[in-house]
Amino acid sequence: MDVPLLTATGLTKRYGSQTLFEHLSLTLQHGEMLALLGESGSGKSTLLNGLAALEPLDRGQVLLQGRDILALDESGQAALRREQLGFVFQAFHVLPHLTVQDNVGLPLLLQGRPDATRVAEMLAAVGLEAQSRHLPRQLSGGQLQRVAIARALVHRPVLVLADEPTGNLDPRHADQVMQLLRRQLREQQAACLLVTHSAHAASLADRRLRLEGGQLVDA
Repeated sequence: MDVPLLTATGLTKRYGSQTLFEHLSLTLQHGEMLALLGESGSGKSTLLNGLAALEPLDRGQVLLQGRDILALDESGQAALRREQLGFVFQAFHVLPHLTVQDNVGLPLLLQGRPDATRVAEMLAAVGLEAQSRHLPRQLSGGQLQRVAIARALVHRPVLVLADEPTGNLDPRHADQVMQLLRRQLREQQAACLLVTHSAHAASLADRRLRLEGGQLVDA
């Protein structure tokens, strides 16, 4: 049996006396897209951030290719995120003073391996070639979403964590983005955990789970 790319066990998150989720476990295989569904406030984004050590968990282990993310010190976690993870945030988190192409190319620059050809390839993949030199303030919400997705994929991460990646997109661009994600996963044998409220986006995933009452159930 193939070893999962990601294995998370015993994940627990509490806020004071409130338990958001407890003893959660999940796996992701190479090349797999897993959709995570659930009501607003159920803890989906917190779980996503916890897997990347962006938000502390009270308990649990997260193994990425056998390496325990939560056991690393802060500098080790930052290096792992920079080199192996790709993020699509609901709030985009693009840098306002950088052009579209520079925002997309930032992960490569931080790794010390700038690659203009790869950046151009990703801009073409999300249909933003004509906006490559625009600043974020010149873009629509849907275009900013596509910048965030191109940036998340440009450095070929092994794990993509995507929080509502199609939430600001029209149906045509949503389909384009989902197909791009699937293609990149297959080519790189990476994996994606996709938090979404979109039934259509979830239908394109290989598996679907729902976070409900602090537990993960099949959706």
